[in-house]
Amino acid sequence: MKRRSFLKKSALGLAAISTMPMCNFIPSKPDKDKLGVALVGLGNYSTSILAPALQETQHCYLAGIVTGTPEKEGIWIDRYQIPESNVYNYDNFDEIADNKDIDIVYVVLPNGMHAEYTIRALKAGKHVTCEKPMANNYADAVSMVEAAKKANRRLSIGYRLHYDPFNLELMRLGQKQVYGPITKTDAAFGFPLRNKEHWRLDKTLAGGGPLMDVGIYTLQGTIYTMGQLPKSVKAEDRTKDKAYYGDVEGSIAWEFGFESGVKSTMYTTYEDPYIDYLRATTAKREFGLKPCFAYGGQSSIENDGLFDFQRVNQQALQMDAYAMNLMENTPCLVPGEMGARDMFIIDRIYESMETGKEVSLAGVPEILHLV
Repeated sequence: MKRRSFLKKSALGLAAISTMPMCNFIPSKPDKDKLGVALVGLGNYSTSILAPALQETQHCYLAGIVTGTPEKEGIWIDRYQIPESNVYNYDNFDEIADNKDIDIVYVVLPNGMHAEYTIRALKAGKHVTCEKPMANNYADAVSMVEAAKKANRRLSIGYRLHYDPFNLELMRLGQKQVYGPITKTDAAFGFPLRNKEHWRLDKTLAGGGPLMDVGIYTLQGTIYTMGQLPKSVKAEDRTKDKAYYGDVEGSIAWEFGFESGVKSTMYTTYEDPYIDYLRATTAKREFGLKPCFAYGGQSSIENDGLFDFQRVNQQALQMDAYAMNLMENTPCLVPGEMGARDMFIIDRIYESMETGKEVSLAGVPEILHLV
């Protein structure tokens, strides 16, 4: 694990930013009506998205931080009035076990560090939200789910779109066959990334290229729109500049085969201009979102009022929902098992890309939430 390299790059960035697990949960302070969240990793997503979202939540609040960059500590303490006793680094992280202010640890580190810090947080007795993708591979994802069960703590994945009204409507239209059975779907999400110093181009930290970063959204979106799990996958490496992207793919396309006979195509890239959509076709009509996966920027494929919703803070809704799951001991929409399911599929997408052959998805974990 190139943790030192990641921390060095973070410092440079500062100078330049089919079961749902249940367990009994008793809040650390029975009289408090909000759960304390500690953000682990203070990169752009924590700084620009999650911390501001925690100022809008009703059932949780920003209680602590974990950072490997000392210069960030004072900035966050002043901005969010965080007690110095709730500030940790990667060396003393395990001491968070003794902090009664912190109920949830939100792991927002590079993908290759997710498993380590999720498992350490669970062992410290904290509930965890882990950003997507859950891990670098299925084996690590399984170890994280098992660690949650052993610690009798809850593990959720940062799949914010399960709380977004636009994507919830996409799920409803597809799963309820409002316009009849879906005959095909097509989805893409990508953006240009040309920065060799970025951790996303380091396979040890990222686990792969755009499939691990933004392609996972198209995988998720296809499954929750279809309301089915795929039975096979055929993938193709579409990288144009292999010398530049090296060990990670620059672009990749794949096709899911479903038991119903439907074929779903997906594409993700670090090489092309920004692209973001999901389109579903039935005998009666076409529907979808463009953009589909962005932070609160969703819009209907056909601007006819089909998706007539107010924009929301997806991250605030996601974190509030998880806090309520914990306080009321209710199932989470996006448990660790769902993240592990997706890593099972991603492993096989890469297998197909490398072999050039269609790969069976027999044995995919049967977790699928119908809305």
